[in-house]
Amino acid sequence: MPTSFTVVPVEAQGEERDGQRQEEEEEEDEERDRGSGDGIARESSPFINNAEMDRGNMYEGKNMALFEEEMDSNPMVSSLLNKLANYTNLTQGVVEHEADEDSKRKEVKVPRMGTFIGVYLPCLQNILGVILFLRLTWIVGTAGVLESFIIVFMCCACTMLTAISMSAIATNGVVPAGGSYYMISRSLGPEFGGAVGLCFYLGTTFAGAMYILGTIEILLTYISPSAAIFKAEEVGEETEAMLNNMRVYGTCIITLMAIVVFVGVKYVNKLALVFLACVILSIIAIYAGVVKTAFDPPDFPICLLGNRTLSKRSFDVCAKFTESNNETKTTTLWRLFCDSSLLNATCDDYFSLNNVTEIQGIPGIMSGVLTDNLWSTYSEKGSIVEKKDQPSVAGSEETKMGGLPYVFTDIMTYFTMLVGIYFPSVTGIMAGSNRSGDLKDAQKSIPTGTILAISTTSFIYLSCIVLFGACIEGVILRDKFGEAVNGNLVVGTLAWPSPWVIVIGSFFSTCGAGLQSLTGAPRLLQAIARDGIVPFIQVFGHGKANGEPTWALLLTAGICEIGILIASLDSVAPILSMFFLMCYMFVNLACAVQTLLRTPNWRPRFKYYHWTLSFLGMSLCLALMFICSWYYALIAMLIAGCIYKYIEYRGAEKEWGDGIRGLSLNAARYALLRVEDSPPHTKNWRPQLLVLLNLDSEQLVKHPRLLSFTSQLKAGKGLTIVGSVLQGIYLDKSTETQKAEENVKALMGVEKTKGFCQIVVSPNFRDGISYLIQSAGLGGMKHNTVLMAWPQSWKQTENRFSWKNFVDTVRETTAAQQALLVAKNIDLFPTNQERFTEGNIDVWWIVHDGGMLMLLPFLLRQHKVWRKCKMRIFTVAQMDDNSIQMKKDLQMFLYHLRLNAEVEVVEMFENDISAFTYEKTLMMEQRSQMLKQMQLSKNEREREAQLIHDRNTASHSTPVVKASVAAAVPEKVQMTWTKEKLVAEKHKHKDSNVSGFKDIFNMKPNQSNVRRMHTAVKLNGVVLNKSQHAQLVLLNMPGPPKNRKGDENYMEFLEVLTEGLDRVLLVRGSGREVITIYS
Repeated sequence: MPTSFTVVPVEAQGEERDGQRQEEEEEEDEERDRGSGDGIARESSPFINNAEMDRGNMYEGKNMALFEEEMDSNPMVSSLLNKLANYTNLTQGVVEHEADEDSKRKEVKVPRMGTFIGVYLPCLQNILGVILFLRLTWIVGTAGVLESFIIVFMCCACTMLTAISMSAIATNGVVPAGGSYYMISRSLGPEFGGAVGLCFYLGTTFAGAMYILGTIEILLTYISPSAAIFKAEEVGEETEAMLNNMRVYGTCIITLMAIVVFVGVKYVNKLALVFLACVILSIIAIYAGVVKTAFDPPDFPICLLGNRTLSKRSFDVCAKFTESNNETKTTTLWRLFCDSSLLNATCDDYFSLNNVTEIQGIPGIMSGVLTDNLWSTYSEKGSIVEKKDQPSVAGSEETKMGGLPYVFTDIMTYFTMLVGIYFPSVTGIMAGSNRSGDLKDAQKSIPTGTILAISTTSFIYLSCIVLFGACIEGVILRDKFGEAVNGNLVVGTLAWPSPWVIVIGSFFSTCGAGLQSLTGAPRLLQAIARDGIVPFIQVFGHGKANGEPTWALLLTAGICEIGILIASLDSVAPILSMFFLMCYMFVNLACAVQTLLRTPNWRPRFKYYHWTLSFLGMSLCLALMFICSWYYALIAMLIAGCIYKYIEYRGAEKEWGDGIRGLSLNAARYALLRVEDSPPHTKNWRPQLLVLLNLDSEQLVKHPRLLSFTSQLKAGKGLTIVGSVLQGIYLDKSTETQKAEENVKALMGVEKTKGFCQIVVSPNFRDGISYLIQSAGLGGMKHNTVLMAWPQSWKQTENRFSWKNFVDTVRETTAAQQALLVAKNIDLFPTNQERFTEGNIDVWWIVHDGGMLMLLPFLLRQHKVWRKCKMRIFTVAQMDDNSIQMKKDLQMFLYHLRLNAEVEVVEMFENDISAFTYEKTLMMEQRSQMLKQMQLSKNEREREAQLIHDRNTASHSTPVVKASVAAAVPEKVQMTWTKEKLVAEKHKHKDSNVSGFKDIFNMKPNQSNVRRMHTAVKLNGVVLNKSQHAQLVLLNMPGPPKNRKGDENYMEFLEVLTEGLDRVLLVRGSGREVITIYS
């Protein structure tokens, strides 16, 4: 169906102009698609909120006028479908389409590859490699055919299960190139993605080191042994000399390969098929050699002394002496074991007692040698390779064997160590997914190609194990470096037509694999760096102008050099096994998590997966990690854990819709359902805070120290909800609400307050506070304590409602059975950076409130700010109390509570009410009455103005409007104002106001208020006497009066009670016990 169509305009006058404009827009679109005229199409994202969406493609006709206001954010489907159909994958390293930060980058059109070329062959090349040629025969000889089969089967099963999980992830939508890193990071989140991505990078880098070491081993051992720089001067130094040669040659080769990758990476890719051809020819040569052994086994004799294998590097003739012209002559072998060439020379004891025999190294597939090679033959380091079931006479144990031409084992062998050495030979299954950007149909090619490649290589490995055990003598299999067969590569002795086919093929294979690792690893690091999740590696996201990762290549070469300096192939292999196994484990975890969560977006096209298979693969990977090397496994996990925590605390926050977030939501839901809605046990009680903040006109927090105090009190434990109220209608205040939330969250980050932010918009402030107190939290995770600042400006006339809101909040917390903390002089409280080196936290325990006053200082002293402050507890004794006994009881109570505090009982006897108290009460009541009169007069003035406004409105309206108003509000229209009435009304109000003010100055104070003021003044004096210099004073907060007419007097009482104190925390309990003496 054609995607282009013509819109015929309705207005005939604009036809010419519209046609011209349409042509211009089409030309602009074509120019935009062409880019800069270089024939390179610009990448586009098909998603709805794409800022680059062509405006000309939007359908602006009259038929869709109903939707025209939303066209900017919701384009027409007709303009969207073409972009969806032609969507191209992003290349590796760029930020994904959700955050299209690099939309101007151009992508070169390349021929798309199919399953065979794009996935199958790259996986085959990466899986088959150095271990197959250099170590598989040795593993078969050491572990035996049965245990080798188990090793290979475990490793292949691990990669097959991982491939199934990877196929499910890779077919769940469009996967831009980036391989396992992209899949894990988008499935498990940036923390797991970054940690596992860097581990995968390290694994790929160490794989490069392993391939280079394999290249040097083939070169110096089998191609040109004379090229060695370091020679063994004494017996037993051969291994050390070989390692030094590895280090020197390895450093040279890594430098050369890095230059090749830097200068011409395209040549590396072109040579990949040549290297792959070498591998395939070598494997064909092995199978051809096996077939040939059935009727014509090759001639590779092995020299045995007794049952001990001899190295043929030092002699030619496998005999003690030879007969020539009826004359017996000793051989080179004789001179190696004896002190002279004479027949009566003194010889090695074992040499004298045992005969020298020669057997065939490759007896052939029909020889039945398989039964001898079924079982394992593990050995210690430095032991002699011996043939089982061969007659032997034991000699003296005192003889030194170091200088004798035996074949020795170079390392101690055991099952788990062989697993670690072998596992790298099955890695490389990600090669296809790494090229997903270059595939025609990635969702079809990746599963098919990867699983076929693993099946093929698994068959090759398993069949090779059986064929090696069936064709080659056991002592040759255990001879790692082919010393018994004249220094030939052991697997090469089996190959047809010549061992050199395997030697040359494996040499080029390892060279190519090393180059591929040095090409792929820097790009993986560049992808992680460009995602910006690990700040300290962002520099490695840059490179040459064409995008080549120069800095990442330098780092890769440096890390690769570490592997080269280790110099032993058998030591490097377990290291990269750890990193690859960890990567595969998290691929399986990602698939299992997504499947179990059943997220709506989890819809893979690959259907042959199940969470049990993913879980089995994950368990197998974890088991193999510890089987290979438990200490390497712990080190790899520690590295990944450190990277995870670093990204969590310092990395960029990314929202990729990952499964861990879904898992967290599911876990939170499950936990919330498990938490009972009833109050927790006293032992589990801790203050779950609702912090009420005041915002200014710019939506900034007025008292930031309130959040500082919150973090000091909570120390990141329990629930914290930071709430605030904006006055107005939500539709009008949505922008201000968002800004306020951003400001509060930013301040929470600065003050390290871990919690949630909740902004409520309400027609009035008081109702908003009530909404927060009632509805904040979810299920059992609700606040039980409200923290707020004391309204400092409550006496000012312009803030006449602040004290009413405050008192109502006190009443509402009491009604909701919640505790209340009021911080007075909050701006004097310490920041999180301050430290009190001395001082006291004084608790004035007047009435029992459930133990809140005891618990709060204990929690505060857990924080660094208050840690060095001492806790003092004061209680008040009345005239009838025994203060000495009270002190003993309080000390015992604190002992049972396990709290360390000084105790003091303050005696406060009743005495006559002072004139000061009486006068202060009178002034308080006069002020209250005066404010009421002023408020009354203000209300009268507003009512007069409203009446005049109504009269003017009625006089200027039409008769019809007058009639309707009269019908609706008859009293307003029927009201008639004259000048005389207005003057009389004013005089009446004036007279009433004057008489009201006269009554104020003649009034007497209420006796109840006098007694309350007396208590406040007396208690304030006692507190000032004892705690004026304390760092913090905690006081019981008296409740508001039941009669609402005394609310303003209540504020005055609290003001008098705390007068003269720097930092005060008024505490009002929730009516339940919050601290207990029981365990």
